[in-house]
Amino acid sequence: MSSDEEVRKQIMMKDVSMKQNAMRMSIRPKVLRSAIMALALIALVPIAVLSQSTHDAVKQQRSNSSVEQELINLSKQKWQWMSERKVDSLDALFHEKAVFVHMGATMTKTQELEIIRSGGIQYKTVEIQEASVRFIDKTAVLLNKIRLVAVVGGNEVTNPFMVTEVYVQQNSNWKLVSLSFTRLLTQ
Repeated sequence: MSSDEEVRKQIMMKDVSMKQNAMRMSIRPKVLRSAIMALALIALVPIAVLSQSTHDAVKQQRSNSSVEQELINLSKQKWQWMSERKVDSLDALFHEKAVFVHMGATMTKTQELEIIRSGGIQYKTVEIQEASVRFIDKTAVLLNKIRLVAVVGGNEVTNPFMVTEVYVQQNSNWKLVSLSFTRLLTQ
């Protein structure tokens, strides 16, 4: 073997070694990044937003179980009560420890009921475009893709949202424990 060939072989071996080291070093940040993302996703499961096409949503609604349909109907009723400011009905539906996440604030049950009662937020119309329900034991996660027309601070606004509603079953009744609005980028 000539000295040129030996030099090339040594360079190739160093190059392979450097690439292996670089891969090992780049894997660590990737693994760490993946682990952090996985933990973030686990923490955000209640507000994870999963979207389906309108066709799939209509098809899914046709095949809803009776419990799924019960929750979809309860959610529709809730929107009606919010629009009509039926605070007593909402009070019975909302769990004592419920949280409400709006675009600009996070509220307790008491704060949410008061803002509805006072007209601080007035829900005018809610067009439900898609609805789906997923169950985890006695917890239901309901996703509504909506177009909401509301009066907030005296100004009428229209926004597309994915609304995540989390319900728990207590004594055979469903209680709303979380309502979270995620504004969509498209209408």
